Amino acid sequence: MGFGTPSLSERQRMVLRAVVAAYVAEAAPASSSKVSHLLPVALSSASIRNTMSDLATLGLIEKPHASAGRIPTEVGIRFFVDQLLDATHLTDYERRTLTNECDSVGAESVVSWVSELLSSRTHQLGFVLSPRIDRMRMRHVSFVRVARDQLLVVLVPEAGPVQQHVMHEQGARDQAELDAMAARITERLAGRTLSELRSVLKSELSQLRREARGLLARALTLGLRVILEPAREDLELVVTNHSALLSQPEFHDPERLRGILKAVEDNERLLQVVGQLLDTSGNAVSVSLGDELEEASLREFALVAVPYGGSGQKTSGADKEGSESRKSALGALGVIGPNRMDYARVIPLVGFCSELVTEKLNSGREARG
Repeated sequence: MGFGTPSLSERQRMVLRAVVAAYVAEAAPASSSKVSHLLPVALSSASIRNTMSDLATLGLIEKPHASAGRIPTEVGIRFFVDQLLDATHLTDYERRTLTNECDSVGAESVVSWVSELLSSRTHQLGFVLSPRIDRMRMRHVSFVRVARDQLLVVLVPEAGPVQQHVMHEQGARDQAELDAMAARITERLAGRTLSELRSVLKSELSQLRREARGLLARALTLGLRVILEPAREDLELVVTNHSALLSQPEFHDPERLRGILKAVEDNERLLQVVGQLLDTSGNAVSVSLGDELEEASLREFALVAVPYGGSGQKTSGADKEGSESRKSALGALGVIGPNRMDYARVIPLVGFCSELVTEKLNSGREARG
């Protein structure tokens, strides 16, 4: 992901894998003696030292200070993740346990649940990018007059939490008319996303130009505003458990811990990196490292993330825009923490959590049906 892949011999690959394993386990430079105990075949200390020197020349490992040990560089970790990682599968017991936990959580609470679970299971910072409202299939809409110039818009999706949004709209003593307009729009929802509904309303409204003062025309116009105003709200990262990071040696320094938390809470670039996953066509877990996050405080950190909510959403024979939006992911989830994380465990866990959240949202949609 962003560098020329070096060609390594089998010995170099074994030694690099051992250096990464030692670094993940102990958060300390690996000596040739430590590496020798982690290799699947016996090598002399001289051979290991020579191989480590070659890897350092290639920029895959480095000596952080005067010690004799080496740690992987960001390039070395990227090579390990892309070329050497043998991700373990969750056991049947782990899958059943996680599935049972998810089954006990309501669709409206699954986002906070999975954020907490990822933190506790990985000892990293688990997060969830909350569902994008314009990609959620809706069931019902209501308008409530709360002031002469304000309406409370209540959007009830087929799955997930109810969405509320206040919009400016002049009026007085018109609740009955608002109820009638909401009913007209609800008739047209029919399990569509807001993006799909937009094209439907635009098409129908264009045929009502001569009836611009009619109730239906006003309902369709208001419906378009409802779709456009809340649909592009800022993306939100849901992080529920900061304490999970305290077990990591990198954060024994309180200042460094505060730095990563501030970066996660305030960094727009981080939101962009995660948000880009929503537009990917697949559902593979991705790993972003250090400089790829483009934030100084996130150097030596890694972000492991995957979209959720996209798979399992069936397309229909509707218009092209509607069909495409049904394929789109609703959000993303994952973990962020030191690049010294156990990717072989983290990646399959994040991937399975995405499946659970997707199934939960789909089952919530079917239950409401």
